[in-house]
Amino acid sequence: MSRKAWGLDFTAAPEEVAALRRITRLHLAAWGLHDITDAAQLCVSELVSNIITHVGVGTPATLAVSMNGVHLRIEVHDPDTHALPTLLDANVDSESGRGMALVDAVAARWGVQLCLNRKVTWCELATGLASPNGHVGGPEVLRAEALLDFYAAVKSPFRPGSGRLGRAVAEESVVTAITDFLHWLRVHGCDADEVLDRAQTRYDAELGCHDKQVASQVEHLTEESH
Repeated sequence: MSRKAWGLDFTAAPEEVAALRRITRLHLAAWGLHDITDAAQLCVSELVSNIITHVGVGTPATLAVSMNGVHLRIEVHDPDTHALPTLLDANVDSESGRGMALVDAVAARWGVQLCLNRKVTWCELATGLASPNGHVGGPEVLRAEALLDFYAAVKSPFRPGSGRLGRAVAEESVVTAITDFLHWLRVHGCDADEVLDRAQTRYDAELGCHDKQVASQVEHLTEESH
């Protein structure tokens, strides 16, 4: 999966935060990084809010998102090289520094880079990827990929997942595998529709459980900062 770096210029203002969060979510969905979307949106909110609070509303800034190895890197650029982010304990009474405490809690690392005419505040989130262009997945995904490798070896000389052609081959392999299983179910007298419904129900339940766990973790961290 290709994950091309992107950036977006914006003017620091409270109403821009929600839009930047949505754009980040859309890009991470396209990159297949659903597991860290909530944490990434939290970091975007706090880094942009830091500019609004400590540099000022109306400041020209840039949001940049890229891959650094197997980590997702989020950067905000602004022209003030003097107002540096500070990290305070999230439980202190002062409002200042709480945002960076949240970033520190969810990110693998963060920092500030000073340039000639701007500063870059950045953080990096662990993605769970084995390689920058790989796929995130647990044992379920690994089993599926092993099966797709088998089908691709039988049907095509191209490996699934290697670029646009590889993805098309993988999708065709998925269709072939599902069709073969439907034939197997028919031959053995099974109700294919009932099996497909059970599979969909289990998938929805597992996906919903994971989403709730991630949301709960982010909510817990947010509550601790107040």
